[in-house]
Amino acid sequence: MINKIQEFNVMRENLNYKFFINGEWRVSTSGKTITIKNPFNNEIVGNIQACTKEEVDQAIINAKQSVNCWENTPIRERAEILKKAANLMNKWSDYLGELLMNENGKPLKSAISEIKRTALIFNATAEAKSELVGTTMTGDILEGGSREKISITYRVPLGVVLCIGPFNYPFNLTGSKIAPALLTGNSVVMKPSTEGSITASHLGIILDKAGVPPGVFNIITGRGSEIGDYLISHPDINMINFTGSSKTGKHLAEVAGMIPLLLELGGKDAAIVLNDADLKKTVKSIVSGAFSYNGQRCTAVKRVLPMPDIADILIEKVVEETKKLSIGDPAENKSIGPLINSNQCDYVQELIDDAIDKGVEVKCGNKREGNILWPTVLDKVTVDMRIAWEEQFGPVVPFIRVKTIEEAIKISNDSEYGLQGMIFTNNIDLALNIAQELEVGTVQINGQSSRGPDHFPFIGTKASGMGAQGIKYSIKNMSRPKVIVMNLSEKGKLLRKCDID
Repeated sequence: MINKIQEFNVMRENLNYKFFINGEWRVSTSGKTITIKNPFNNEIVGNIQACTKEEVDQAIINAKQSVNCWENTPIRERAEILKKAANLMNKWSDYLGELLMNENGKPLKSAISEIKRTALIFNATAEAKSELVGTTMTGDILEGGSREKISITYRVPLGVVLCIGPFNYPFNLTGSKIAPALLTGNSVVMKPSTEGSITASHLGIILDKAGVPPGVFNIITGRGSEIGDYLISHPDINMINFTGSSKTGKHLAEVAGMIPLLLELGGKDAAIVLNDADLKKTVKSIVSGAFSYNGQRCTAVKRVLPMPDIADILIEKVVEETKKLSIGDPAENKSIGPLINSNQCDYVQELIDDAIDKGVEVKCGNKREGNILWPTVLDKVTVDMRIAWEEQFGPVVPFIRVKTIEEAIKISNDSEYGLQGMIFTNNIDLALNIAQELEVGTVQINGQSSRGPDHFPFIGTKASGMGAQGIKYSIKNMSRPKVIVMNLSEKGKLLRKCDID
């Protein structure tokens, strides 16, 4: 399939992929590449360029020089370019989905869906251009205000936006940053996660072909350990939008200084299950929420806190459904495939082993072949176990049995994370009261934690993030209001009847 799409040939030589600056695909002067392997079968997917600090400078300089021209491009034209990009994503979704599957082990159907969802975001962002429309205001609205003052308020871009994407949704969660940044008139430097760089780099071809001028969109690849700090502390970066681990996000905030940040970080989302919950719906939500894409999602169901009367039957049904999940090759759309690499597998296994050492009951799973971990259900997890607090980012769901709602709220809130929470119950009044007590950005009632729909606000508190995302929220965060105040002179003032009297 790769050879059938000639448009992509410019970005690679055999398996060596280039980086993108000022409308050109280049090979790094470092002479170094980083090999990306399929996490399922360990086959080489391709090699990405290990860019130098000098190449980082070049990308940012080109982006900075392009801001003024791009800002002066009419909003309508910028929106049309986003729509053209969306059309190309849909056109090439099968190819890009297969590439994404090979690069990060996501089931093929899910990988193709990620490409198409990104196209939806680009289209919806283009339709949200009215968020940038200006307003006027007269000074006499407030008591004592003056009719001689009139303000014109409109939104302007921040400048050069650095978009740093994650490995788990390298196309979607990078694209969801790029679309609002471009619509608002910013130029962009994209730094994809090392795993995920190949798929994400295809955004260069797409945006170039859609009509984004040279220099407005640039791609830098390489290891964050080598160029990451240099990128985020660069004086010509005006805003950073990052998705990744909380540890990296905290470091980024320390290094970046005073520039605006949008951070989408980790989570330890807890599902509180009350005794009157709809059992069938709750089981489906927990299994899907915990094991979709092997639990490698910030919004995965990472803890379940069931009340006493429902705990036994709930766990029994979750185990029953978990054992039905298919395991194996992502190309065959198996429910459970490989984790991103062996280090992540080792970490998840550490959490399971720690819980076993402290007396947990393994209901199913705890098996490994290569980078595949069998979906694992742990019962009778206690608060002294690491799995109760650390983000597993793998196919493990721990059940922490609680006796009261108050205990469930406390365990949920004692986490360093605050992304989302879930409440399963038929008592909506009680659910709303519990929701108000949970220290999270979003509470899902009778549904699994998730990111989206994409026009909804997506918010993390505590170590789970900073700022609100979602299409119109991102547009606001990637631009700033500018006010021009006109002070009318006395010479131009008309006499009013009350002045004459």
